Amino acid sequence: MDTMVLIQMIIAATIAAVLYTIIGATPGADETATISPITLIMALAGIEPVVVLAFFMSAIVASKLIDAVPISVAGIPAGVMSTPMVGYAQLLKREGLTDVSIRKIASGAIIGNLVSIPLSLILANALVPFANLITEYGDMVFFFGAIVLALMSRHRWLSLLAILPFALLIQGLRYLYWEIGAVEQGVNVFTSFFLAITIGPAILSLFELLNKDKRKERTTYHKKVITLKKEVAMEGLPNPFKILSGRELGYCAVASLIGSIVFMLSPVGLTIFFGELFAGRTKDPIKKASLAVACMEALAQATYIAGTLIPLIALGIPLSPVAIGPANPLFNAEPVFNLEHNMHHVLTQGDFIWATIIGAGIASVFTYFIAVKFSRNICLFVMEKIPHEAILGLFLSLVFLLAYMDGGFINIAGVLLIGLVSGLLHQLGVNYGVLFMILYAAPWLVNALK
Repeated sequence: MDTMVLIQMIIAATIAAVLYTIIGATPGADETATISPITLIMALAGIEPVVVLAFFMSAIVASKLIDAVPISVAGIPAGVMSTPMVGYAQLLKREGLTDVSIRKIASGAIIGNLVSIPLSLILANALVPFANLITEYGDMVFFFGAIVLALMSRHRWLSLLAILPFALLIQGLRYLYWEIGAVEQGVNVFTSFFLAITIGPAILSLFELLNKDKRKERTTYHKKVITLKKEVAMEGLPNPFKILSGRELGYCAVASLIGSIVFMLSPVGLTIFFGELFAGRTKDPIKKASLAVACMEALAQATYIAGTLIPLIALGIPLSPVAIGPANPLFNAEPVFNLEHNMHHVLTQGDFIWATIIGAGIASVFTYFIAVKFSRNICLFVMEKIPHEAILGLFLSLVFLLAYMDGGFINIAGVLLIGLVSGLLHQLGVNYGVLFMILYAAPWLVNALK
């Protein structure tokens, strides 16, 4: 590998680790909404693909690892994936063990990385002989994937009924753009539609604020006072193998193994199911909470890494909720990447290994140290200096910019429409994974209906 490219990878991974250590500590900063647009812009800017991959791996590891802070300190999830841990983290906080909660979650993330990275590379290579067969039936896989995720969700009938109407909406907008000449015939607008689904709940909330009756129904609060208990300072360098007990280490390793193997399933569903399963036999509430948060974070980290690397290396199509979500720009970034030409096609096996090791390695070391040693300071800084509205405003503006680049001003209206519908469906209980799968399956589904 060229030395200059290697240096760029290290710089990009370092920037991502620092940036997403701050962003990830912000309550409500969902991984898909914050990482995907920046990764997409880097890909469109013509940056070396291996550098973009190193940036992404660092960003995803850092943001998932640092979410221990808002969960444990403020009781607010950083993103969808961290929601299952809130209850257990707050139990530890009530017992004055906020520092223990942060250290357990961060240490579980490190175990998830150590297990999932080599296992993902092994599984990816094992799937390579079947890549053409899987790719040939990829569109059908997306459709059946939407059905499976819908059946796994809490509101399964609603999710199933939403598949066809939402597919018609997406494909209908594409046909409209072709008919009026906003987009070249046969070119599918994808990126901005994907981001519209991502920020759908935010768009729906903004529109509701314009409704006087809805606005009156909303509860308004005075400034919320968050009390931070004094933490016990840790001496020396943090070591996950000392922070976690032998039992916690074993369960975290098993959770990471399972998360890597079943990477195609919903990460949130897996986190809730196996986290509760592993912790269920523990009677002591403190030990149970500590085991639960560590296992859940290990599993979440493993599903993110495996869900990115296995489809990217073996297939070149995003066949996992993570690949369809935050990792999507690695597969689709028109006109730079598409399903026929993306990182799967342009990077070598060595590129994938180096990008993963550099990205995940730098983020693990930097963010783990910061999370364990300075979590209180980070949380105070984020809550006092970085308004949540500013972050939302930034990413909304990026979405509208990319919408204009995809299809002009009319596509901004299209993105608002998809955002409103997806936001409403999500509010009613339709899983994000189902909506993303429908986005991919829409062309095949509509053609099949004909």
